[in-house]
Amino acid sequence: MKFPRRSILLLGAGAVVAATVTESAARRCNAVPMPSRQQGPGTVAPVKLKPVGHWTQVFEQSWDFQSRTAEPMSRSKDSQDHYDLAYTLDGNIAMFRATGSARYLDRALAYTENVVAAAAPSTSLPGSTFRDRYRGWGSSKSGQHGDEVPLYESYFWRYATQLLVALKENTTTYATPAYRARFDKLLAFAEVEIFEKWYARGAQESIYRERTHMAAHWALISLNLGRLTADATRRDRYRKVLATIGARIHNQMTRNPVEATAYFWSDVWGSTRRPGQDVGHGNGVMAYVVEARDQGTTWTAADMTAFGALLTKVIWPGDATYHAFVDGTGADNGWIADGFVKLGRYDANVQHRLESYGVVNDQFAANMALNAKILRA
Repeated sequence: MKFPRRSILLLGAGAVVAATVTESAARRCNAVPMPSRQQGPGTVAPVKLKPVGHWTQVFEQSWDFQSRTAEPMSRSKDSQDHYDLAYTLDGNIAMFRATGSARYLDRALAYTENVVAAAAPSTSLPGSTFRDRYRGWGSSKSGQHGDEVPLYESYFWRYATQLLVALKENTTTYATPAYRARFDKLLAFAEVEIFEKWYARGAQESIYRERTHMAAHWALISLNLGRLTADATRRDRYRKVLATIGARIHNQMTRNPVEATAYFWSDVWGSTRRPGQDVGHGNGVMAYVVEARDQGTTWTAADMTAFGALLTKVIWPGDATYHAFVDGTGADNGWIADGFVKLGRYDANVQHRLESYGVVNDQFAANMALNAKILRA
């Protein structure tokens, strides 16, 4: 199993990171209604949730380190580096959405533009098995021998397209000519050199993937491009891919064998065998599901409740116990920053639990900030 290097940077140091936030910031907590077991049905008791500012301070602690490590990855011509860069990109997008600050938008745009600038014609990539008219990147890491790898590209571009959605949703930024020009160039690249390229090379092998989490990356890309494109023909294709993969993922969901209120699924299509999806890769499914829910597709509030129960009752039953699989078996490193943490935006109970999570890095902090903003909204 491939675990991201950056995403577990602060593994085991979450308590230290949280402790460095000022006490005054911790006191400036917002009261959000949360169900209380001590009160009667239908009543709520306020709970103190840490505000956006608290998580912004946690995120900012790695700002300089992030630049030193992410900048070289963004300029790399090896797509596995872009795979690893995806976590930093997601963190900056979440911070922009949470705060509206151009500081985070500018960094996310710069990294994405660097990745685009590093692309080369497929015909010029000596290890490519495609060598066609499209542009891209080879990878010589992890035994890829310089070939073009759809997984690495989809892993990064699910968030690069999410960046464009975030930019467009911010009407002030989108109306700024300089930002709009950058938006247009990146959208054109994503439509042709990412989606069209891999669709033309073989959608069954490259997009409708053999594992749930791999297909989920393309579902998220299709979801985002379907909102952004001005081309009706492209939009129909994006919607078809989204509907197909989305339905397949939804059909995978069954009752969890150890917790009736939670979901269980296997990463193997059509299978219900335990232990099911591993948590590390399950983050990819969650990253898609959360955005699909937020953009009004078929995922419901009940689905989010079942995923929340999976996180808080099965994957992380308490303390520093982190299970490796969605059936509650195995031991893991506690990495949920790329997907499961985003469930906090739907339920103050879940967000409150996540505030005590022991594995904190900048992507986790950024998404906690966005959760906090959404809960207050």
